[in-house]
Amino acid sequence: MLSFALVLTACGGGGSNNDAGSSSPASPSDSPSQSASAPASDSGSGEKVSLSFWTLFSGGDGDNMQAMIDEFNKTHPNIQVKNTKLEWGEYYTKLITAVGNGNGPDVGISHTSRLPDLIEQGVATELDDVAEGAGVDWSTINQNLLNATVVDGKHYAVPIDTHPFIMYYNKKLLKDAGVLGDDGKPVIEPGADGFVKFLTTIKEKLPKVTPFALSNSNDDPYRLWWALYSQQGGNDVISDDLKKAQIDADKGAKAAQYIQDLYHKYGVIKKNDPDFYKNFQSGTAAVMMTGVWATGIWESTKGLEFGAMPIPQIYDQPATWGDSHTIILPTTKNDDPQKRIAALTFANWLADNGQIWAKAGHIPSKPSVFDKQEFKDLPYRSDYVSVADTVKFNKPSTKNWQIRDLALFKYLNEVWANKMTPADAMTKMSAEIQKVLDQ
Repeated sequence: MLSFALVLTACGGGGSNNDAGSSSPASPSDSPSQSASAPASDSGSGEKVSLSFWTLFSGGDGDNMQAMIDEFNKTHPNIQVKNTKLEWGEYYTKLITAVGNGNGPDVGISHTSRLPDLIEQGVATELDDVAEGAGVDWSTINQNLLNATVVDGKHYAVPIDTHPFIMYYNKKLLKDAGVLGDDGKPVIEPGADGFVKFLTTIKEKLPKVTPFALSNSNDDPYRLWWALYSQQGGNDVISDDLKKAQIDADKGAKAAQYIQDLYHKYGVIKKNDPDFYKNFQSGTAAVMMTGVWATGIWESTKGLEFGAMPIPQIYDQPATWGDSHTIILPTTKNDDPQKRIAALTFANWLADNGQIWAKAGHIPSKPSVFDKQEFKDLPYRSDYVSVADTVKFNKPSTKNWQIRDLALFKYLNEVWANKMTPADAMTKMSAEIQKVLDQ
């Protein structure tokens, strides 16, 4: 438990601007409509069931989740959910400790990337025993998101979203550079050369503008590397049995070389950018890449005329980095079947009403939500919902976060700084990954 706690970092890597676990400053949500597919408004017995729900959301996400809970409680009088908000940085440690002491909640949140740890710790329970009784139809959930939560053929979570890595662009600057189409979208020729040409054109036409705002280390350049590596069909960096490093060195080096060239050969990414979010937000950067949680930030920025889209397809297939918020049922003292059905009824209802959850930028986990007028009325989101199908998740290893921090970040940062060749970085990364797996 202690070793797991030591590797906990924010979903966005600890930076306030990059934190996918914290929320963008979206406005409080309107009340969602009750799903027609939801089960009856009680737990099946007619008796009132009270559920404790631990969350890690703040800001706009916190407001939206509370509004959804309030609406659920109003429309399900025999199931009442009480929300306990915990600090993001403490959430997983407190959840593991509480469940270990027999004092955990009835319902909890887990990122898909954290799920393997929670399963190994005995925190997250299997859901198949109560899914039918709660009216859960697994086929209604995006299968890419759902498959990432299935371990050894068993369902352990109900995804309510995905928050992937996408591209934002400043419409005014792209228009000034002559690379904005009549449809208000960037004009980018296909492939690796096409994206370079797009960025270098901006550099030439607008010399005082940052063509591509991106941090110089850690999360976001790593996310771009993972996306480009996956676009080539690169396998996960560990084997199917989760015991061996198996990074595809050629594809990994090719992706890293491409990004290194954006920093150094082409000079389209500002070096030592103290705040690449602020660079884009202030209107001095043409494009930037980060997670969809930034949508709410840009929407609240006065005068920023922006667009959102999947990251360009540089290589063979569309792919990107992403994670998901999911609902889990933690191990409890009694594992009351009535409470478990009620809890999964609540989880399914949250997924059914993803049009409210989407206000902060997230992509709802159920494609049926995309057809709801409330979702269609939200700007930008429909421009990138397709990314849910192309998120490339890691294999369900408890070592993923250690591998990211101790191997991938460490050596890729050296590449971005032009202190190591991509080929050398792949060799060192592979050795370091194996070292983590052998621990």
